[in-house]
Amino acid sequence: MQTALDYKLLCEQKDEQIAQLKCDLAAVKLELDKLKKMIFGSKHERFVPAENASQLSLDIQAEAIAERVVTTEKVEVTRTLTSITKNKKEHPGRMKLPEHLERRETIVEPAEDVTACKKIGDEVTEELEYEPGKLYVNRIVRPKYAKPDNGGIVTAPMIERPLPKAIAGPALLANIVIEKYVDHLPLYRQIERFKREGINIAYSTITDWVGATCTLIAPLYEGLKNLVLQSDYLHVDESPIKVLDKDKKGTTHRGYFWVYQNSVERLVLFDYRQGRGKECPEEMLKDFKGHLQTDGYSSYEFLKQQQDVIVMNCMAHARRMFFDALENDPARAEYALTQFGLLYDIERKAKNQSLPSSEVKELRQLQAVPVLLSLEQWMKQEYVKVPPKSAIAQALGYSIGRWKELMVYTTDGKLNIDNNPVENSIRPIAIGRKNYLFAGSHEAAKRSAMLYSLLATCKLHCVNPIVWLTDVLKRIASHPINRINELLPQNWQPII
Repeated sequence: MQTALDYKLLCEQKDEQIAQLKCDLAAVKLELDKLKKMIFGSKHERFVPAENASQLSLDIQAEAIAERVVTTEKVEVTRTLTSITKNKKEHPGRMKLPEHLERRETIVEPAEDVTACKKIGDEVTEELEYEPGKLYVNRIVRPKYAKPDNGGIVTAPMIERPLPKAIAGPALLANIVIEKYVDHLPLYRQIERFKREGINIAYSTITDWVGATCTLIAPLYEGLKNLVLQSDYLHVDESPIKVLDKDKKGTTHRGYFWVYQNSVERLVLFDYRQGRGKECPEEMLKDFKGHLQTDGYSSYEFLKQQQDVIVMNCMAHARRMFFDALENDPARAEYALTQFGLLYDIERKAKNQSLPSSEVKELRQLQAVPVLLSLEQWMKQEYVKVPPKSAIAQALGYSIGRWKELMVYTTDGKLNIDNNPVENSIRPIAIGRKNYLFAGSHEAAKRSAMLYSLLATCKLHCVNPIVWLTDVLKRIASHPINRINELLPQNWQPII
């Protein structure tokens, strides 16, 4: 016969089971919400803090430290916004068209006779027009001359061409590459466009052109690779790409672009690998020394054991998890996001004032470190109060476990608060994946990595990629290999 004590024990066990089921349900709901957001939701993570800051304090005394540090900044921002509201700028009018564009004049004379009139000026209206690009045939004619007395034939040597056996010229090759890897227009769509011009190019031919172009500029990729890996500060991230594999019938292989970026010298390196294991960065970074900024992925953990490598983490990733936890625990998530906002306000101030690295470090030590210490204390206090599988627990646990690495950026003014520079360089790949869906082979994926590296570096240095690539294809075959770095986007000078 069961006693009252037995019933009490059963009731407590039932309560524990219910509590566990609630935690499991919350975890499943969190995963479902993430999936829905990935498919249907907005990608931005904008957060506007609540007006009543006291609602977010959660009785943390250390918050007062951060509040004192940033009070002046809040006042300045308010004054700026007020002045903008009162002093409205006049509309600048129609955009002025660049002077370097060709001007084609159309003179429209009055219908009446103006023979006896005196011209006093012009009414000029400019409109921006467009003439569709067109294919043309570049005929290279080399006259042949017979020497007297059967002395032989004289002909000028053939001018340098990027692909001597192909009918494509350097500008066409450059245009094909840029349209696919910058404008995300797959090769089969380009073929359809050529057909409208009456030119039928086989898919195998155009892929051979792209492959041969990559072979030609491979030394540039190796030169860029050496420069990037000699850096003492790198961002690193990885992004998947589907690849056709002859050994996997009916499906595709999931390969990865591992991306390394020097945000100080604005250099980007894409490295294609078939997997996402630690052997990829282990091989690439075997000689690396300096600061390495990652998103906290486990494949980089081994680097923490290397004496000459300082691993950093990404504040944007930590902030993102609290943004995802807003529905789960609004009070705690909003408080954390408000504190992250203070940290980014400090970074914005340094950027707007174009402060040198030494002053950026000083500003961070003075204003950011107190906020970070306060936030760390609050996270540790709150972590033990929340359900272990909830979204807010995951956000707190992620940051607490990486807080040392998240604070590294305050020790040097050249370091970034987050890994956004490399993520911005990866973003165009996502657009490309939606258009061309997959790489045709592992070798094709390697060629894509080469082109993404050079073209992303062009973008960071504001170099027109089609002008750069056209010029490089004209020159690279005869350019001295020991001076190949002269043709890299950051060093390139066009021949006038």
